[in-house]
Amino acid sequence: MTDFMNYLVLGLTRGAMYALIALGYTLVYGVLQLINFAHSEVFMSGAFGSYLVVHLIVGDGKGTPSWAVPFIIIIGILAGGITAGIIAWTLERVAYRPLRKRGAPKLAFLISAIGASFFLSQFAGKMFNRLTSNSFPAFFAQDKTLFTVFGAQVKVLQLVIIVAAVVMMIFLDRLVSVTKLGRSIRAVSEDAQTAALMGINIDKTISRTFIIGGLLGGAAGFLFGLNFSFGNTMGFIPGVKAFAAAVLGGIGNIRGAMIGGLLLGVVENLVPTAPWHGTPWIGTEWTDVVAFVVLVLVLMFRPTGILGERLGRAA
Repeated sequence: MTDFMNYLVLGLTRGAMYALIALGYTLVYGVLQLINFAHSEVFMSGAFGSYLVVHLIVGDGKGTPSWAVPFIIIIGILAGGITAGIIAWTLERVAYRPLRKRGAPKLAFLISAIGASFFLSQFAGKMFNRLTSNSFPAFFAQDKTLFTVFGAQVKVLQLVIIVAAVVMMIFLDRLVSVTKLGRSIRAVSEDAQTAALMGINIDKTISRTFIIGGLLGGAAGFLFGLNFSFGNTMGFIPGVKAFAAAVLGGIGNIRGAMIGGLLLGVVENLVPTAPWHGTPWIGTEWTDVVAFVVLVLVLMFRPTGILGERLGRAA
C-alpha cells in the first residue's frame, strides 16, 4: 500500500503538469479547431523565462530565507506564465492570424505551427545550453517530506506542483464559466460567425485565448523546471503527452483536459510498475508506451474522449 500511494502521488504530480499544458491545446482547439503544435515550445519558453527571473533573484540559491520561498515560487510562476503568454500572443499574431484572414487551409496552419515550433526550439538552444543541461537554483529543500498519507511521503515540491496546478485549473474553470471573457470564448467556440453578429470581437477573443493557454503552459514550464533539468528540447515529450491528455479527456473540453492530464500521469506511473504486486510488470522503460496504449484503448470505446469535445460543455 505504501508503494502504491507513493506512485499515486508521483502520478498526480506529473499529471497536474500535463493538465496545465493540455489546457493550452484544448483552449485553442475550442475556438479555432486548430491543434497548436507550437504550444510545446510555449511551455518551454515559460521554463526559460522563469529561470532567468528566479536566478536573478536568488543567484545560486544558497542562503535563501525560508520565508521568501513562497514569494519566489509565485514570482517564478508569474514569470513563466507572462513569458509564455507573450510568446503565445506573438504566435497568434504572426503565425496564425494572417493565415486565418486569408482563409488558408488547415494544412497551412499545421505547417506554420511546426515552423514556429522549430524556430523557438532552436532559438532557445542558441541562447541557452542545448538539450537538458539547465536547472533551477536550489533555493528550497524540494525533497523534504512534509507529511505522509497512508504511508506515502508527500514532499515539498510535490505539494507545490499539485496545489499550484489545482488553483490555476479552478481559476480557469471559473473564468470560462462565469466571466464575460469566458462567455465570449464559449460563444466563439460554438459558432464564430454568429458570435461576431452578436458583437463579440473574434480577433480579440482568440488572442486572449492564446494568452490564457500560454499563461498556463508557462506556469507548467516553471513547475517542470523545478522538478527536472530542462533545455530547448524539453517541450517535445511533455507536449505530446499533454496533447494525448487533451484528446483523452475530450479535445476542446476544459474539464476533460484536466481529467485527462491527471489520469494520464497516474496511469503512466502505476501501470508499468504495478507496485501492489511487489515487482514491476513491465518496468518503467515502458512508461511512455503504456500512456499511449491507454489513450488508444479509451478512444476505441469513447472516440470523443471522456467528457466529449466541445468547449461549451466546460461550463
